Amino acid sequence: MSRAVSLYLPTWPTDRLRRSLGASAPPPDAPLVLVGRDGRKRAIVAANAAALELGAAPGMAVAKAQALIEGLEVRDADPAGDDAALERLAVWALKRYSPMVAADPPDGLRLDMAGAAHLLGGEPAFLADLVRRLTDSGVGARIAIAPTYGAAHALARFEPEPSVIVQRQDLEARLAPLPVAALRLDTATVAGLRRLGVETIGELAALPRAPLALRFGPEVGRRLDQAYDRTGEPFELVEAPELVRVRRSFAEPIGAPETLARYTGKLAAQLCEALEAKGLGARRLDLLFTRVDNRVEAIRAGTAKPLRDIPRITRLLCDRIETIAPGFGIELMTLTATIAEPLDYRAEASSLIDAAVPDLSDLVDTLANRMAHGRLYRCAPTESEVPERSIRRVEPLAPPIGVTWPNDWPRPSRLIDPPAPVEAMALLPDHPPASFTWGGVRRRVKRADGPERIFGEWWVRDGELAAVRDYFEVEDEAGERFWLFRRGDGEDPNTGDHRWYLHGIFA
Repeated sequence: MSRAVSLYLPTWPTDRLRRSLGASAPPPDAPLVLVGRDGRKRAIVAANAAALELGAAPGMAVAKAQALIEGLEVRDADPAGDDAALERLAVWALKRYSPMVAADPPDGLRLDMAGAAHLLGGEPAFLADLVRRLTDSGVGARIAIAPTYGAAHALARFEPEPSVIVQRQDLEARLAPLPVAALRLDTATVAGLRRLGVETIGELAALPRAPLALRFGPEVGRRLDQAYDRTGEPFELVEAPELVRVRRSFAEPIGAPETLARYTGKLAAQLCEALEAKGLGARRLDLLFTRVDNRVEAIRAGTAKPLRDIPRITRLLCDRIETIAPGFGIELMTLTATIAEPLDYRAEASSLIDAAVPDLSDLVDTLANRMAHGRLYRCAPTESEVPERSIRRVEPLAPPIGVTWPNDWPRPSRLIDPPAPVEAMALLPDHPPASFTWGGVRRRVKRADGPERIFGEWWVRDGELAAVRDYFEVEDEAGERFWLFRRGDGEDPNTGDHRWYLHGIFA
């Protein structure tokens, strides 16, 4: 199922100018406009948010804007540079977010999340990450995800919320209150509809189609059908010339899953040959299926390390072949290595002493492409005395970091984070608990070892300057072993409130 994304950059020309000027750029809160020629007069082409708030608007004469806004910064517009930068942004989005990206001049991008949302952690995570990266780069952005690009385009530009996700069942209700200008109609058509009293998309959709076509032509009906997913809307995908790409076209359209899988294997072989010629291995693969109705279906797969193994690439792509809807047939298949890194297959000298290290990358690739982003990881130690801070997530095949956990005191196989409060009875200041209650069950302690004192990390938080924890490894009458700690040293209340917590369970 297609999930169209519209990325709207309302102040793209001024944002791009500020980025290109670097340290010499005017402050973000200073009004800035870009001007060009409109016949004989110089008119505003674009304005930043500060200038728009003070009354500047595209099409306004520069002299009027300067008289209206004190301290207005005026620069020459560069539409060609803006379009070129938008194409580069589309290539960046292609490599990071989606296998199907197109520039939508003059101020947006068009993406399709089909085949890639599962690798990004879902649509909300995708929205948050994309907006954060653009904001950190000084680029204002609004974004919408909807079943059709016409709907996403309208919502991104006319919905009050800057980030919108709309499901198919909510499409009509979200589109109905938007103005007719959201349908990408020309100015004359919008003015004509308003003279008839038609202000919103809902009002327009309720009118008979034939009189509209007779008065305004077929464009109004076509835009309505595109927004409501009654007709397709093809677009030209961006292509980066530096990417390794192979194609196969078909004189007769194909559609059977086994046929698609067979040609996927042939494309994988061609791609590996092209990668080998450049000494590269694929880290991300995009397989596009162009249908006879000009709609594009996609599969995206990632790898844990550079790869040009034909069977493995074929298997990774064919694992998701059932998600492809061939329609009336596929006439073109394109396989692209959107991310490729240097790869040298020369084997290292074998050792007669050390055991061979098993290669887990195949298993990691298979699992990672079936799971949501971030769900597959490995735990690694990090330098911290506080137990819950001594573990961090790393990539499954990340190299060793040269840090190990201390082995002078045992650590539980299961760590409870955050620690669970328990009711305990113990003699202060340094005796282990005689019993404790957890989950409504009272457990009598038979054996105990401790205390192991851990001090707070004052360089992390000021409140931990005097903080202390005393840890005990205890065993109850049933033979189960637990890791308990008391917050505080048992004497000074400034070190903690002397409450007890369960922090781990031993296997």
